[in-house]
Amino acid sequence: MINIRSVEEIALLREAGRLVALAHQVAQKLLIPGMRGEVIDREVDTFIQDNGGRSAFKGFHGFPASVCLSLNNEVVHGIPGKRVLEEGDVVSLDIGVEKDGYYGDSAWTYLVGRDLQEASELLTMTNESLMKGIAKAVEGNRLFDISHAVQSWVEERGFSVVREMVGHGIGTQMHEEPQIPNFGPPGKGPLIKAGMVFAIEPMVNQGTHEIITLKDGWTAVTRDGSLSAHFEHCIAITDGQPQILTLP
Repeated sequence: MINIRSVEEIALLREAGRLVALAHQVAQKLLIPGMRGEVIDREVDTFIQDNGGRSAFKGFHGFPASVCLSLNNEVVHGIPGKRVLEEGDVVSLDIGVEKDGYYGDSAWTYLVGRDLQEASELLTMTNESLMKGIAKAVEGNRLFDISHAVQSWVEERGFSVVREMVGHGIGTQMHEEPQIPNFGPPGKGPLIKAGMVFAIEPMVNQGTHEIITLKDGWTAVTRDGSLSAHFEHCIAITDGQPQILTLP
């Protein structure tokens, strides 16, 4: 069942989403060569707690950190740890927050130091695919209209969407119905209705869509070693249109 949220609930979800966006701003300032992942994780966790929230990721199914930090060919669920950022790294940060019983979730991918054209194109195109998907989250459309918009934008430009990982509903739990793939035929899936809240999150690889999970049980990487990018926003369908909740 897909939950329909009230105006009051969407306001609470917007507050959780705003805190996620502000936490990203904290993290982004730390993305410099020589910075350790554990420092970014600690600073973000402290900021979230100081602003009345808690990390939605830390301890979730045993995840050991507050931030998912994925580097270069890592797709998602990277563990910050003692790893040191290097010039030219592609860094995906996924941050989730629970505040007052409601959740926010957002991912952004950044370049460390110099702007490499190859990586920059991947990031730009992945973010564009997210916005194409959001634009289809309109009352009266079908869920897979979102999926198809992401897939077509990505594949027409020679990249590939990860198939094993999907977006999701979000509300009083981090992951709710429905699952939202980043691929699929248009005109299929549940009807999109006012009050639905989704986390839409394209994960895009430069090479094949195939991924594998490392021995740590968390970090997903591209099978062919190619770069990957991840962008995510939470949205609510209000007045028939998508409203982004994860903005500062």
